[in-house]
Amino acid sequence: MRPLRVLHVVFSLDAGGMENGVVNVSTALAPAEFEVHVCCLSRAGAFASRFPSPERVHVLGKKDGLSPSTVIALGRHIRRLSPDIIHTHNFGSLIYTIFAAPTAGSRILHGEHAELTAAELAPHRRLIRRLLYSRVRRIHTVSNSLRESLIRQGFPAGKIDVIVNGVDIARFRPGAKEDARRKIGLPINAILLGLVGRFGPFKRHAELINAFEQLAPSHPTLALVFVGGGGPLEEPTRRLAAASPFASRIHVAGFQPDPRPWYRALDLLVVPSVNEGLSNALIEAMASGVPALGHTACGNRDVIRDSVNGFLRDLSTPDQLCNALAGILASPDSLTGLRDAVRHTIETSFAFPAMVAGYERLYRQIAGTSPLG
Repeated sequence: MRPLRVLHVVFSLDAGGMENGVVNVSTALAPAEFEVHVCCLSRAGAFASRFPSPERVHVLGKKDGLSPSTVIALGRHIRRLSPDIIHTHNFGSLIYTIFAAPTAGSRILHGEHAELTAAELAPHRRLIRRLLYSRVRRIHTVSNSLRESLIRQGFPAGKIDVIVNGVDIARFRPGAKEDARRKIGLPINAILLGLVGRFGPFKRHAELINAFEQLAPSHPTLALVFVGGGGPLEEPTRRLAAASPFASRIHVAGFQPDPRPWYRALDLLVVPSVNEGLSNALIEAMASGVPALGHTACGNRDVIRDSVNGFLRDLSTPDQLCNALAGILASPDSLTGLRDAVRHTIETSFAFPAMVAGYERLYRQIAGTSPLG
């Protein structure tokens, strides 16, 4: 019997948490059981070269805005490939897939990777989402909190599964902070805050710079590092950092193909995003022994136990973010005491094999080789 053929539909394989997950899971699936392809609606992206079979990355070249030609091209690709499972990621890719293959709904597994924004919850958009959700076989979220959020908005509980994001705990593990800082050129004796991720509108890089500037005068060893690249706010954030009166203490590192020494260099990861499903950066940092400050509105609630393995606070406003950081910095030695609890959380609940097994189960159910639960 031939392997099950899986087609991921994404806008790109740019550097990002969802895209990283697509590549990692595709690499982990047994080739004898799963033949994995990906269709990038817009462009290939930085992670395309990591895909286990780069020749199976198909790029349609969609430009900005609605693109009927992309719908047609995607439909042709789906018919040619004839996948057993079509795995769409986030709502835009689902829209294109439903229009491109209107009879393929029984083969579609749709993934939601972020909490819905206020704009996405407008009545007409919620209606469109409900209609398209009715056309797919299953929906999955990357955290329990995200599933609960969708159900509260009236989406079908019986159709939504949870496959919690996982991390390779052998690859991401604690290491010597000083050695990591020497390797990448960060100050050895600093108290180092970090934000890891794409420069999107909900990551709140600017708010973190603002909080840092308020705290920097009273904390002369405090420093800030941004790791990641891409997104519409990268250049504005770089300009904001360069114009800061504390610019020499703000390090904008850009995209890093190996983020491990950057995690190990941190004292605290800051996750102020307002719509994460479950941040890959969060669990990678925690696997590396680094505690995090996370906003309560996201999948952080599934991972962080406040003051036990990190800090879970309402970071809705810039003042709340600043005050939360000020409270942590009042006892910076407490960060070291969290390292063992941080690592233990990931080892026991967020290891990568469980994530892979979850996707294998759903793929087989949708393909009809095992019953739906």
